[in-house]
Amino acid sequence: MNFSILSSLLSFFLLISCTLPKPKEPVAQPIGIIIHGGAGTILRENMTAEKEAAYRAALEEAIQVGYHILKNGGSSQEAVEKTIHVMENSPLFNAGKGAVLTAEETIELDASFMNGATLDAGAIAGVKTIKNPISAAIEVMENSPHVMLSGKGAEEFAAAQGLEIVEPQYFFTARRINSLQRVKEAEGQTQASAQERLFLDQQRYGTVGCAALDANGNLAAGTSTGGMTNKKWNRIGDAPIIGAGTYANNATCAISATGWGEFFIRSVVAHDISALMEYKGLTIQEAAKVVIHEKVAQLGGDGGVVGIDNQGNIAMEMNTPGMYRAHIDNEGKLTVKIYKDE
Repeated sequence: MNFSILSSLLSFFLLISCTLPKPKEPVAQPIGIIIHGGAGTILRENMTAEKEAAYRAALEEAIQVGYHILKNGGSSQEAVEKTIHVMENSPLFNAGKGAVLTAEETIELDASFMNGATLDAGAIAGVKTIKNPISAAIEVMENSPHVMLSGKGAEEFAAAQGLEIVEPQYFFTARRINSLQRVKEAEGQTQASAQERLFLDQQRYGTVGCAALDANGNLAAGTSTGGMTNKKWNRIGDAPIIGAGTYANNATCAISATGWGEFFIRSVVAHDISALMEYKGLTIQEAAKVVIHEKVAQLGGDGGVVGIDNQGNIAMEMNTPGMYRAHIDNEGKLTVKIYKDE
């Protein structure tokens, strides 16, 4: 072949190769984690600087545990479980140690977990001796044919799985004992002061929860609670109810709820957010606003949710004056908030 022709062909191919679009670098799957420590009438004027600092530090400690797991390639399930452990072990929150007391002056703990990849779920309700109820919920999911266990049977199952069992007194704190006494005294009053009504309203809240997205694109959510102060008749709220207090689906989002549980059950809050995303194409923020501000509020309920979608977008939505909450995004940026207007 003539050299000039060969040179021309080489120049042509070089020109073509330069104009062809370069293959895109693969985009790394984002990770993220979000938590709550309860929603309710949380007002600046009622919060001391020391108490506020303690809550912010506890939220940061908890979420950093989960983020470290995700950053190092761990699963969303492990991140949710270990993060909630920190809050269950803290007397600041109404879950595990520091849980509220029933009318009978006992502890009744509830928890649930859902795996967004498989839609497997587990829950426990009304237990009194399981140190970390969220782990019991996961054991129900992984090692039983059931979704929910309750009471003595749930405790026997947890012990058989090797989970740590404690005496009920482990969970008691002076703060919760005093709260129960105050609630019972207020119940006997024909007319409660505005301050007492505010205090009574606050006794419905304090649930903890976490939702996470891992590097494999898997979502998970978990929720744990002591329920409502002075609750009677083995009352169970939304926290252990899959679809109400907890839901996760890789196709959409992972959600954990906190608030007045009866209304969250009736509104099927966590699943409804996912359904609005799946069937109507709403973003997680849009869906959370609809469910909390339109559906729950119109029924007369209040509370909040935290959630993360399969792209790492988040929602922190509430119709209360505050919600203990924190988030760490894919870049490692930490956000900790308490009040609604932050």
